[in-house]
Amino acid sequence: MVIPKLKILQNASGGTKKILKPILIVILGILFAAFGLEASNNDWDLGKLFSGSSWSEAKVMRDKDGNVVTDGGKYTNEYNCSDFDTQLQAQKFFNNAGGPSEDTNDLDRDNDGEACEELPAK
Repeated sequence: MVIPKLKILQNASGGTKKILKPILIVILGILFAAFGLEASNNDWDLGKLFSGSSWSEAKVMRDKDGNVVTDGGKYTNEYNCSDFDTQLQAQKFFNNAGGPSEDTNDLDRDNDGEACEELPAK
């Protein structure tokens, strides 16, 4: 099988080819790594990795709906009003989880669109 040459490199000088080929190989490697992460449904927090955390500490956890989990592994439908400190936090979660039509947590008991009204406002 013959691999077609890139037109950019076809007429380039030898020095240019020596510079561009490694760059293109690195770009392809990054693309394959990104595809591998996407296909395996894995994410890591690069900030944590660069600050010295281990791979297991930097792994980003997601629930079955793909939402980022920040509290140790609860699924979206396992939250109660007691999981939030303020009504604003609960409302933000409620809206992101689908609002009144998707209130599997029963955060809005009177169906007025406001979650966990008994919590402090701020």
